[in-house]
Amino acid sequence: MKRNSQSPGLISRAVLKMTPNHEEQEFVTVLVRDPRIQKEDSWHSYIDYEIFIHTNSMCFTRKTSCVRRRFREFVWLRQRLQSNAVLIQLPELPSKTPFFSINNPQHVDHRRQGLQDFLQQILQNPVLLSDSRLHLFVQTQLSPEEIEACVSGHTKYSVADAIQEFASLKRRFPIEHKEKKKEENFADSDSESSSSGLGHSSDDNISHGCKASTVPEEP
Repeated sequence: MKRNSQSPGLISRAVLKMTPNHEEQEFVTVLVRDPRIQKEDSWHSYIDYEIFIHTNSMCFTRKTSCVRRRFREFVWLRQRLQSNAVLIQLPELPSKTPFFSINNPQHVDHRRQGLQDFLQQILQNPVLLSDSRLHLFVQTQLSPEEIEACVSGHTKYSVADAIQEFASLKRRFPIEHKEKKKEENFADSDSESSSSGLGHSSDDNISHGCKASTVPEEP
């Protein structure tokens, strides 16, 4: 009986002692990598980057994701996050330069590293993590217009639906008819790079090498 009366206390102390050492700490790993030239039309190309997320955080719908984004979309994200969190000083994006060129590996890698640093910082901020735009940006291929429509409740799918659907299909979430027309109209004015004549596809999900171009890319 003496042994039994002491066992519960011994077990409790062991659990309390072990718990702090065995609790799994939350982490968010983000990598910006694999810059690729994407062809927009016969004369224009731009570079996009892969965003890889691996996390155990309860803030994220998916624990692993991989999407591609261009620099212009990062600019949009920062502006939207800042407008919704005016008291927070957001980290800066890599500085724009008129001399940025997709022909220069140092330019491309400097921008890639700057974009990664930017995401690493904002993904550690609980206030910014509460913004659905950020999650749709890093875990779906929705365009900025589609993201705004989704978070505003103007789509048939929710934020969670969009993330889950992208994860299962590995492609863009089905765009509603009116939004698709809007995106097509926007495409002509969304060029980020100047004439290159490169024969690459404009599909964001098709692999391309970072080949040389004789014409600088617009920042």
